[in-house]
Amino acid sequence: MVKNAGARPLPASVPSTAYWCEAAAHTPGSRTIWLNSHRAGSPRLVLRWLCARAQDVTDQLDQPYAQPGRHWLTDEAEHERTRTTLAQGQTYLLTLYDDTTRYMLSARPAGGTR
Repeated sequence: MVKNAGARPLPASVPSTAYWCEAAAHTPGSRTIWLNSHRAGSPRLVLRWLCARAQDVTDQLDQPYAQPGRHWLTDEAEHERTRTTLAQGQTYLLTLYDDTTRYMLSARPAGGTR
């Protein structure tokens, strides 16, 4: 978990009671490719979105690199920590990687950054 590592500003249309989720790929040479973003109304819905995106990334990775993502997808204790972190108003960050790319999935309260 990393607190608000380079998050983009929230769109003005996102209400402060929501959570803002983002998926991005960081490639060599510091290139960032924004993959997806989503507004969720609760930590439980954030976790659902994070799981779907983690599955998308994991499905694209070769076996050795996919293993941490597969483990995260079934780690109920980490899922509970994710929900608790968000409910406490903090940012949650999951990073998956392969040889050349880091995939960062993050969620934070939309009302600001901590």
